[in-house]
Amino acid sequence: MGDRGPPRVKNKAAAPLQITAEQILKEAYEQREPSLQVPKQRIADLEELHEFQGRKRKEYEDALRRNRLNINQWIRYAQWELEQKEFARARSIFERALEIEPTNVPLWLRYIESELKHRNINHARNLFDRAVTLLPRVDKLWYKYVSMEETLTNVPGTRQVFERWMEWEPEPQAWLSYINLEKRYGEYERARAIFEKFTIVHPQSENWIKWARFEDDNGSPDNVREVYSTAVESLRTAGDEFVDEKLLGSWAKWETRQKNFDKARELYKHGLDTLSRAKSTWLYNEYSAFEKRYGEREGIEDVVFKKRRVQYEEEVRENPRNYDTWFAYLSMAEESSRNIDEVRDLYERAIANVPPTQEKQHWRRYIYLWIRYAIYEELVTKDFGQARDVYKACVKLIPHKQFTFAKIWYMYACFEIRRNNLNVARKQLGMAIGMCPKPKLFKCYIELEMKLREFDRCRTLFEKYLEKYPRTPQAWLDYAELEQMLGDEDRARAILELAMSIPGLDFGMNEEE
Repeated sequence: MGDRGPPRVKNKAAAPLQITAEQILKEAYEQREPSLQVPKQRIADLEELHEFQGRKRKEYEDALRRNRLNINQWIRYAQWELEQKEFARARSIFERALEIEPTNVPLWLRYIESELKHRNINHARNLFDRAVTLLPRVDKLWYKYVSMEETLTNVPGTRQVFERWMEWEPEPQAWLSYINLEKRYGEYERARAIFEKFTIVHPQSENWIKWARFEDDNGSPDNVREVYSTAVESLRTAGDEFVDEKLLGSWAKWETRQKNFDKARELYKHGLDTLSRAKSTWLYNEYSAFEKRYGEREGIEDVVFKKRRVQYEEEVRENPRNYDTWFAYLSMAEESSRNIDEVRDLYERAIANVPPTQEKQHWRRYIYLWIRYAIYEELVTKDFGQARDVYKACVKLIPHKQFTFAKIWYMYACFEIRRNNLNVARKQLGMAIGMCPKPKLFKCYIELEMKLREFDRCRTLFEKYLEKYPRTPQAWLDYAELEQMLGDEDRARAILELAMSIPGLDFGMNEEE
């Protein structure tokens, strides 16, 4: 017989009954073989129960002998004993586990929860005492402890636990929990005493503000004013840098609500006079809004700019990034105004117009606003702290990952040197090289150390420079020239020979800024 070939399909039409993949999976699931089930063991008498318990205990003990550091296994073992109502055995297991890992917080919590679940309050309390004595820095244990005592309506006991906790000076939230406890039971004098200790341990301004709000809700205006006054005095004693705009602004807003506008104005002005511009932006905006709402026209003009120049204002309003207009405006303000704050405010407005893109060509003109601002603060106002803040703010603003300006870093370092802060100057230049190691930054730093006659530092900088840019011919020549100037001909010759040995040294390389 010959080869018949492949079978022919006579009817290629779709079957009348279609089977979907979902139906196939459903049928497979329904027809699956049942998995092996552990046979249920029925215990008929006490002897069988003891035999079963002994067998289970042996299994757990064998597992623990194999891996005694498995805390979850200890917990499962103790949980099983609890199910058998064997509380003494369960405690023994928990205690054995704690001997292995006494600082395991979840283990302590499971131990305590098991006692609470079976209403063994005294046992739970003893465990809490042991836990917080061993781990006083674990806030979760303290929170559970005070929650248990308050749930039991044991307010004196809760208060005692809180006092023990506060001796460890925990985070602010713990103090606030203690204060909320006293507020819930109407013990406002106790809450005041806690606030007093709280602000000594955590003297941040936001904590003083919370105290003032507490007094505003539960005390008298005199109490509120005393809290704010004490806060300002305490923070000023620690240093003016601890007094921030939020505290003064909150006090001024409260005085405004009390219709004491003169006092509010005095606080705003005090804040603007004592705080740097970098730290008082929000306070300045609040003061402007305050004067616009409650002040005279003269006061509004004094806040914004006393002698406005209509032409320049219109131009900068139409195009706030027209930096040439800002330069002309600033020149006129410096010549015509004797009020330093007015000129400084104008500088702040000018530098607020940051270029919209992170392309260096758009920043080249803008960065000179910062340079001029810093020079004005140093040479005209003699406010060296403000000048330093300007340099810091400028350095922080520049997107160094995209580009940088070596001129800013160099001028900042020179400013610190003029203020006899040589270490700060070196630190800034070192930070500049670390963030954006551009050839021009290396050259500026080397030039500075050359002027200071610190030749060993120059050598170190040249080595880092060449390590980063080994194919920069001018750097090798400058390094060799330095050694030649210092009279070390052999070292200069070795540097040049090393440069000549570098393959692909490009004598036409353009150095990046």
